[in-house]
Amino acid sequence: MKVLVIGSGGREHALAWALAQDPEVEQVVAAPGNPGIAVLRPAYDGQTIVCRPVDISDHDAVVALARELDVDLVVVGPEAPLVAGLADPLRDAGFAVFGPSREAAQIEGSKAFAKDVMAAASVPTGRAYVCTTPEEAATAIDAFGPPYVVKDDGLAAGKGVVVTSDREEALAHAAECDQVLIEEFLDGPEVSLFAITDGTTVLPMQPAQDFKRLGDNDEGPNTGGMGAYTPLPWAPDDLVADITENVLQPTIDELRHRGTPFSGLLYAGLALTSRGVRVIEFNCRFGDPETQALLPMLKTPLGGLLYAAATGKLTDHGDLSWRNASSVAVVVAAKKYPASPRKGDAITGVEQAESDDVRVFHAGTALDDEELVTAGGRVLAVSAVGKDLAEARQRAYAAVGQIRIKGSQHRTDIALKAERGEITV
Repeated sequence: MKVLVIGSGGREHALAWALAQDPEVEQVVAAPGNPGIAVLRPAYDGQTIVCRPVDISDHDAVVALARELDVDLVVVGPEAPLVAGLADPLRDAGFAVFGPSREAAQIEGSKAFAKDVMAAASVPTGRAYVCTTPEEAATAIDAFGPPYVVKDDGLAAGKGVVVTSDREEALAHAAECDQVLIEEFLDGPEVSLFAITDGTTVLPMQPAQDFKRLGDNDEGPNTGGMGAYTPLPWAPDDLVADITENVLQPTIDELRHRGTPFSGLLYAGLALTSRGVRVIEFNCRFGDPETQALLPMLKTPLGGLLYAAATGKLTDHGDLSWRNASSVAVVVAAKKYPASPRKGDAITGVEQAESDDVRVFHAGTALDDEELVTAGGRVLAVSAVGKDLAEARQRAYAAVGQIRIKGSQHRTDIALKAERGEITV
């Protein structure tokens, strides 16, 4: 099987790496890819992994590349091209595509649409007001009271949400958005649960937890994600079954009944509140950085799994298989991230940091005359596997310590409370 992976971030690096572990996959092409993917060594004899330049916003160019390569499967990584409808012309051209249509991708592209789907499917979520004027936003903010949850209705690269007790800050964020959702605050620990689906059958992955705030102890501004870990030793034994039955399957069924079946990766961001599970948001693609923690744990070959979803044959696939271990991913971010991340700083120590148990996934890197340099806010995700969270954390942070980027930032508490048994539901 030949697979084309669309995108250039850490998620796409992890997908390319995991696809290369599947003996059924003979070639992985990442477009445009990144320097980390470009130096991936083949996992099996005769396999090739290459990067090809392409403008992923140019749908005709992507279709032409898929035709030139004669690929068997296209995996669309980022949310922006999915929401823009890239999967549609690829499917129209006869390719098996892992990723939802433009209509189905609105589950992430519009939070108001997602709320409407959840209401129709009786999926538990927080109360919310959809506001289009400053006056409506102010009324909704005062109706809920602090802490205020203000969400840009559209895509915002994981940084469109403000949670604050400062009313003026909440109003200011609302004023920056064309349409905004004001939501009730949901208490309890958060969980990310991904599901592979062909539009009918749902195969959940194991749950993960990510860390949105920039600094330790969940301080500082929201980011695209500063780290993640899996599995969750504190989670109830029936958590995945409960979420699948009451959240994932009803959502997939509702989208199919609307005539917009969702095929690809449905990501449920959840809060385990004192009143039960509540959906915070849905995304239409693999999450970043949870993917970098999850895929090193997956024993099921990824190529066959995604192909089964893309071709409507997931019911014949069987449940997913996982390593009996733990995984921790720590994001290394550029100086001044997330406000104005600095680019062009040299990156050293990546090769030394990697081992059999540690992978360094590139997210915001580039080559400058063969020198690896920063090219984005979240630069690297250092992912380590160990027999438990303590060993995985030790390996991840030891590897982070070997990487040098001037002014770089990372959290030191990824999975720490879980390791210490300090999270309760």
